[in-house]
Amino acid sequence: MATDDDHAISYTALPRGVPVVSADGRRVGTVHRVLDNAREHIFDGIVISTEAGRRFVDAPEVVRITARQVTLSLRADEAARLPEDRGTIGSVQTRAQRAGRRWRRRLPGR
Repeated sequence: MATDDDHAISYTALPRGVPVVSADGRRVGTVHRVLDNAREHIFDGIVISTEAGRRFVDAPEVVRITARQVTLSLRADEAARLPEDRGTIGSVQTRAQRAGRRWRRRLPGR
């Protein structure tokens, strides 16, 4: 089981290639890119590179970020079922982004 006693860092400082570890301590991939809502400074999640391709990890599933590893709340078998990243910006939408779009459509003058 992998452990990481390093200091936590901000998602904004997370570099590509950092190992991603499941809750049961198994390496499930590496960080490919960080997704955020820059305007609101909200962490949306990460895209990880796995043996099966790139997968999206939503922010609530990310428990801890350090310079040496990212730890997920998911077990390895759950991480294996993460949704595929489509590879284009905007292909992965968080619940907050979808809700914001719905509200903008309902507001007059938008």
